[in-house]
Amino acid sequence: MKVKYYSRPGCHLCEEGLVTLKLLKDDFPFEIDIINIEEDEAIHEKYMLMIPVVEKNGEVIQYGNLDFVTLYEALQP
Repeated sequence: MKVKYYSRPGCHLCEEGLVTLKLLKDDFPFEIDIINIEEDEAIHEKYMLMIPVVEKNGEVIQYGNLDFVTLYEALQP
């Protein structure tokens, strides 16, 4: 399984969210595709007020202040 993680450099909330997401890798095998929203104007426009954003199978499963329990439930195989 592959999870997309939309963030940008210097975003404290994004750094915390990535730590939370990486903790889940101990429970489920998945890859994290980290996408810098500042590298694509369309993505930046779409997510600039929402980051960090976690997406699985093209669906946003959580954004903003990420929590372990919500991500755990959403990422279960």
